[in-house]
Amino acid sequence: SFRGLLTRTSVPKDVVDYIVYGTVIQEVKTSNVAREAALGAGFSDKTPAHTVTMACISSNQAMTTGVGMIAAGQCDVVVAGGVELMSDVPIRHSRKMRKTMLTLNRAKTLGQKLSLISKIRPDYFAPELPAVAEFSTSETMGHSADRLAAAFGISRLEQDEYALRSHTLAKKAQDEGLLQDVVPFKVPGKDTVTKDNGIRPSSMEQMGKLKPAFVKPYGTVTAANSSFLTDGASAILIMSEEKALAMGYKPKAYLRDFVYVSQDPKDQLLLGPTYATPKVLEKAGLSLSDIDVFEFHEAFAGQILANLKAMDSDWFAQNYMGRKSKVGAPPLDKFNNWGGSLSLGHPFGATGCRLVITAAHRLKKEGGQYGLVAACAAGGQGHAMIVELYPQ
Repeated sequence: SFRGLLTRTSVPKDVVDYIVYGTVIQEVKTSNVAREAALGAGFSDKTPAHTVTMACISSNQAMTTGVGMIAAGQCDVVVAGGVELMSDVPIRHSRKMRKTMLTLNRAKTLGQKLSLISKIRPDYFAPELPAVAEFSTSETMGHSADRLAAAFGISRLEQDEYALRSHTLAKKAQDEGLLQDVVPFKVPGKDTVTKDNGIRPSSMEQMGKLKPAFVKPYGTVTAANSSFLTDGASAILIMSEEKALAMGYKPKAYLRDFVYVSQDPKDQLLLGPTYATPKVLEKAGLSLSDIDVFEFHEAFAGQILANLKAMDSDWFAQNYMGRKSKVGAPPLDKFNNWGGSLSLGHPFGATGCRLVITAAHRLKKEGGQYGLVAACAAGGQGHAMIVELYPQ
């Protein structure tokens, strides 16, 4: 993604003051993946880089960290982004095996080593896989989504209809050449990937055949109405307006305002957009009706529909958010019109940049001024950002 950004923008590598990258499942050998990727892409070794992690809003945090550095006068040019390699996640030995191996490494005599090896039992070899689960509650995100859908009375039919909408709109946008930000990538030993390959419009009948993925047998969340895990990386070039104009660039959009929120990770894990949206609107001095383009992260169809219901509920606003009235639900004709994470996939650390750039491109295409990006994240956290189209 760094190389793609350099090619697309022709920005001189030595002009970049700082690099921030987001990721969720870290590879031990490249724990500061921002630095390793920057060096691999040919950026100057004089350019500092650090990695942030904030679950599904990691690249949002990367972008806003860059914005903060520019606002503080520390930098003029920042490259931000995120990456996730879901097809090759690090898998650990069990704790017993790790302890034995570390002790074995310190054993001095052959007798000590043989003694340790003799204590290894078959269950030591059971691997520990990364899980999309809350450390604080041990509940998987899919279970949370299922409970959330039940709490808001969202049916399996509604979820499948929304998922089908996402895939249908993504296919239409892809066919019309609107998803123009995908950089071709040669997969070692395989073909070159030139476009998002998870877009699969199905039918309500086919989707209806799938069994619940998490809460069995009565759950409503399935593989078809959940975002799928995929590899992906994203990068975005952020500058102060003065620097951009001085270098001869015409910016796509302003990153105007942003907020982060957090709440109970058990019952409100996926309601970040509901809490963040009114806050960012107030911060920016805007109302919901001022927003022309909405780009929300689609973790699950049930999560999206629950947020829309919560945002449109005075009762929820008064009883849970301490607000006098609801913010209102975004109109669907302005909402995720080019598909979303349900159809495009969700590489955890990369999704935030995709949301922002899609919002910018939709504003230009649709003639709007303001876009609102929002996302939920593990830990009960959330983010919202106002994107404003740069004057054409």
